[in-house]
Amino acid sequence: MARTKQATPLRRQPSDFNDLKHANGETPKKSSTMSNGKPKGPAPSKTQDPAGLPQLVICVGGIYISFLSWALLQERITTTTYGSSISPERFTYSVFLNTIQSTFAALAGYAYLLFSAPSAAPTPSIFPTRSILFPLILVAVTSSLASPFGYASLAHVDYITFILAKSCKLLPVMFLHLTIFRKSYPLYKYLVVALVTAGVAVFTVYHPTSSSKKSKPSNTNSAWGLMLLGINLLFDGLTNSTQDHIFSTHRSFTGPQMMVAQNILSTLLTITYLLASPFIPPTPLSPAPKDGSEISAALSFIQRNPAVLPDILGFAACGAFGQIFIYYTLSRFSSLLLVTVTVTRKMLTMMLSVVWFGHRLSGMQWVGVGLVFGGVGAEGLIQRREKLAKDRTKGKKAM
Repeated sequence: MARTKQATPLRRQPSDFNDLKHANGETPKKSSTMSNGKPKGPAPSKTQDPAGLPQLVICVGGIYISFLSWALLQERITTTTYGSSISPERFTYSVFLNTIQSTFAALAGYAYLLFSAPSAAPTPSIFPTRSILFPLILVAVTSSLASPFGYASLAHVDYITFILAKSCKLLPVMFLHLTIFRKSYPLYKYLVVALVTAGVAVFTVYHPTSSSKKSKPSNTNSAWGLMLLGINLLFDGLTNSTQDHIFSTHRSFTGPQMMVAQNILSTLLTITYLLASPFIPPTPLSPAPKDGSEISAALSFIQRNPAVLPDILGFAACGAFGQIFIYYTLSRFSSLLLVTVTVTRKMLTMMLSVVWFGHRLSGMQWVGVGLVFGGVGAEGLIQRREKLAKDRTKGKKAM
């Protein structure tokens, strides 16, 4: 991933993509070098070399390794205990964890922005115009609010349910686009939503905790966890929709710029919260830490349980590098490849969680899983056919 001779603005892609809060969109368009929305001289004469098999292996392998490791560490940090068997402790400091991750992602994103910029042009501005600042702040706020709800839900639902729900981002994204942006969708999108919703319903109904043999408090906790997860998805959908709006109204703004800007603003927001948390009344989502503030409580936890520190740093690093691999993939290949990689990566994440942490799923739950990934996979297949048909049409017009 060395510096290239020609800039390739990276556009944000499908909102169904979980890793960077992507949204369904068209393949990134290549253009001449631009900074702050204005052309900076003629495009360099030497174009980017065509991507081959080595680049494909690097892209796909990088996404799989980064995000499978990221998911494994996420489940380990948030759902397992640290310390001795006599007094085990669970890491519950989600805002602190998000701050570490966004800091890593901002630094890694800025390094990628420097190296991906054309050698003869200045580095693109992270905040190119004043008008883009408010929507970027909104993206940072909604993404920062989404994570605590998601992590809080893990106290009431298992990680498999969490993964499955996070694969259903199309639902809140479509809802917000229909209600706020008045966007229309083709019929197959609604069929995909119906299939995914049915899959989640089947998975939830046949979950062991919903059995009549279980106590009523267990069912209540599960319902509370699903509600928290639903709020998380709603904030994710608002993040995706706002990012779509940014890329549609600021055409020269690229993926790496978004990565850096969003993570810088998110880091500032979460650090502000951590510093102000001792003066904020406790809530069910954020109970008052024994050590006075979340940052001091998290640092005390790390001091008592040093084994969690490599997990936190590895989690943050895997997330940051995973985002870079996604943007690099979008710069060298079509978004259709990323659709396939994303769907299969989520399926492998679920398989890895089942094997690594010993989860057990009933037969009907596997049916629910099949419905969800079948719907997401069908959407990707239809998009692929549409893209190929558009390419053929453009080819005929060019002739």
